[in-house]
Amino acid sequence: MFLAVAGLLTFTAYQSAIAQDEEATEQTAAAAEEVAAEEAPINPFEAEGGDQPLHQQLKAKFIEGGAGFMALVLICLILGLAIAIERIITLSLSQTNTAKLLDSIEAAIKAGDVEKAKDICRNTRGPVASIFYQGLIRMDQGVENVEKAVTSYGSVQMSQLEKGLSWISLFIGIAPMLGFMGTVIGLIQAFDAIEVAGDISPNLVAGGMKVALITTVGGLIVAIILQLFYNYLVSKIDTIVTQMEDASISFVDLLVKYQK
Repeated sequence: MFLAVAGLLTFTAYQSAIAQDEEATEQTAAAAEEVAAEEAPINPFEAEGGDQPLHQQLKAKFIEGGAGFMALVLICLILGLAIAIERIITLSLSQTNTAKLLDSIEAAIKAGDVEKAKDICRNTRGPVASIFYQGLIRMDQGVENVEKAVTSYGSVQMSQLEKGLSWISLFIGIAPMLGFMGTVIGLIQAFDAIEVAGDISPNLVAGGMKVALITTVGGLIVAIILQLFYNYLVSKIDTIVTQMEDASISFVDLLVKYQK
């Protein structure tokens, strides 16, 4: 009987110990999950916007950065992109198959039909055809005058190709400046709030710094986008100018060949 009671007590104590160990294990696992959740990196967009679409998140950041300065930065982006797209279309239409054009002009001049050569230039778009037309107009004045006309009109066409680039360059410089100005104003607002509160609160400092950094990021993004378009346009203009110079030399040589 004594052994039975001792065994029953032992079994009961064993079951109680097992239950306590399981409960302690569950509590440890729950605590570990809470710590991991607290230490996990937080996505700022998820923390603020949850499952909001991208345009809603951008709209929220735009408002947080201050509608005044962010609107000015956005205007720089819109105007810069409009000019860049217009230039891309214009430069694409300015490219000409110079080899084919020279062959057509040479065939007309060889046949003695200068007017036909002029019509070919008038009906062909691009600066190269315009330069050739100016040379054909002065064909009866000698090769030297033709060469001067081609050189002078080539400079005019080059300036037409570079039209609008100065505005894009202006917006590239203004956009970051507006962003930095918004940064300074955000910092001033943060210090004003600290002065009014009479205490350095992390919320006050963080709010002002957030506004300041958003305006800076906006200005830098606009400058980077416009800088890419600017470099592309400069490269395209250089290609067209090189094509113009080569075609002008070939045109003058052609006139010298058939000059009577």
